[in-house]
Amino acid sequence: MSASGFHQFLYGSLTMAGFVAALMFARFWRMTTDRLFFYFALAFLMFAINWMAFAATDPASENRYYIFLLRLVAFGFIIFGIVAKNRQQ
Repeated sequence: MSASGFHQFLYGSLTMAGFVAALMFARFWRMTTDRLFFYFALAFLMFAINWMAFAATDPASENRYYIFLLRLVAFGFIIFGIVAKNRQQ
């Protein structure tokens, strides 16, 4: 397996793991109606989309840094969810 093929495999694995984590947090949100789980589900969905975008783009592309904005949005969801949870109590 070449290095490029191995990277594609890793990106695919990370994408699948992100989708699975998003589904698990969405299920916890439906069971408890706690908004923190909803924001974590959104964050992991964004992480999965981030890894999928990395797999779909050329590694030598100069515009690849735009994909990191998806990761920034995901971390924003996590921070917002934690702050909202702490303000609620």
